[in-house]
Amino acid sequence: MYVYQDPEDRNAVLQMNADIEHAQMELLSARCAVHQLRIQYSTDNLARFGCPDVLQKSAQVASALHQFYAAIEAKIQVAPSSANIAPSAEQIAQAVDWVSTYLQQERDFYLPVAGSLSNLCRFRMRQYFAPSLLERVRMIELHGARVRVPDFFTEVRALGFEPPEVTHMDSVTFLDVVAFNQALSERALFHALVHAVQIDMLGLERYAELWVRGFLKTRTHFTVPLEVHAFSLTEKFLQPAAESFSVEDHVLRWILDDRY
Repeated sequence: MYVYQDPEDRNAVLQMNADIEHAQMELLSARCAVHQLRIQYSTDNLARFGCPDVLQKSAQVASALHQFYAAIEAKIQVAPSSANIAPSAEQIAQAVDWVSTYLQQERDFYLPVAGSLSNLCRFRMRQYFAPSLLERVRMIELHGARVRVPDFFTEVRALGFEPPEVTHMDSVTFLDVVAFNQALSERALFHALVHAVQIDMLGLERYAELWVRGFLKTRTHFTVPLEVHAFSLTEKFLQPAAESFSVEDHVLRWILDDRY
């Protein structure tokens, strides 16, 4: 364990905070996986049919993490946060405009340098997405260059909310253009294409509104219903010997059931 003797040791503090952010991303990913379990299975069924050894070990890990972070939280001096104040209708409308404008602007920015999906990608995705969508979608691999962080994130933080870490995401869907922060992967591509379908079927403004309202309710991008659905369909796609299914049908069902 490293003990900081010099509070001015800037490099050490920067490294510590980088480690904290990395741990946070891992925890958010785990939270998303657990959330999917919660919406798919009851606690009774998990306890009755789940592997007892795995469940007990998972519970022990979760308990230990809770104790660790609770001990830290008890020592943190936190100033009163404006996040406890519900945003006004005007603030929500502003946030929706921010999100929709960002998605449109980044789409226009990347489109001239983005390329079509490869024949292999279209072949792999054709059992799940309409051919017209696969023909229309464009993609670009940034190889670590990272997508641009929205300017309005500063104002979001000032309101007491922590916006999603877009630079840590595998991919970001800008309407019909997908930017990969690293190299393309099937997991990231499928997830991104689900969002492209959602935007197509909902329309940009409605998609942005549902994303904002979901984020205000859950406060974590992994648990926004639009994201939860994309993650769950991606996991379904990644299952060994997964049968083909229509993403459009699944999205339409969620729209009709008002699940977004």
